[in-house]
Amino acid sequence: MTALAPHLAAFLREHLPGERRASRHTCEAYATTFQLLVTFAAHRLALRPSALTVEQLDASLILAFLEHLEQERGNAPRSRNARLAAINSFFRFLEFRLPACLDQARQIGSIPVKKTDQALVAYLTRDEVQAVLAAPDPRSRAGTRDRAMLHLAFAGGLRVSELLGLRLDRVRCVDHPTVHVVGKGRRERELPLWKETAATINAWIAIRPPTSAPVLFLNATGRPMTRSGFEYILAKHVAAAAATCPTLAQKRVTPHVLRHTCAMHILQATRDVRQVSLWLGHASLQSTEVYLRADPTEKLATLAASESPPLAPGRFTAPDKLLAMLKDISRPDYAE
Repeated sequence: MTALAPHLAAFLREHLPGERRASRHTCEAYATTFQLLVTFAAHRLALRPSALTVEQLDASLILAFLEHLEQERGNAPRSRNARLAAINSFFRFLEFRLPACLDQARQIGSIPVKKTDQALVAYLTRDEVQAVLAAPDPRSRAGTRDRAMLHLAFAGGLRVSELLGLRLDRVRCVDHPTVHVVGKGRRERELPLWKETAATINAWIAIRPPTSAPVLFLNATGRPMTRSGFEYILAKHVAAAAATCPTLAQKRVTPHVLRHTCAMHILQATRDVRQVSLWLGHASLQSTEVYLRADPTEKLATLAASESPPLAPGRFTAPDKLLAMLKDISRPDYAE
């Protein structure tokens, strides 16, 4: 039997950040997956987590864990598939370190992912965006920071990790304002900023407390802003904006909705999905096509360019009453 802990530690501490060059967020997500898996396995096998072995994490236990995620933790199929991807990555890592586990790794790798619904992306209208951006109070330090965060999240179409990981030295707000973004997959892009967005960032930088933290946005204690902190800030200002824009009360506005909103507005302005892909930092156009499905103007243009097929005129002929009576009698369920 092979102890699990040493191999799992090597995978999370050495393989992912070193060999795979995975981002900090990916490493954290994988660590969370194995925290849930180890806790579940230890409870199921009545063992201490440190006493678990690799062989005990067989396909049947992984299947039970995935069912536990959906049934007891209420995870959606997309989250379930993400956990399975992390587990498969670990066992592919083990194939070279533990050849005896090759068959076990292949059995786990054959567990199918669940199909997920591809719903239309949610986004905000221009009036709704304006209400959210105007919600923070610029007379306070927190309001100035929040306004800069919301403006930049929308104008740049940034992911939460990109927004919160943005370094102060990668923001240029003079001459031609730009931000240098390091995105998913370590793909870098340079984004120009609107004058209004640059002004909100300059206002925040002017009152930003001095600290050794290199990131642009800080929380109330002077530390880097967290994902949950930004989600709380966004929810607070959306609730305040709903007083002036009631349609916001009917929508679930998450940080990623701001990114979707930026993409939809760029698509509607340029009619070019390639520009949307470049702005968002997508690896391929396939990731950007989701916005085409959500934009009805493309379908309206197609509808206007084509003609509907004409319907041939016809006349209604009433069925013969005698034949109708005979057919009714000939039915098997006819009763005298």
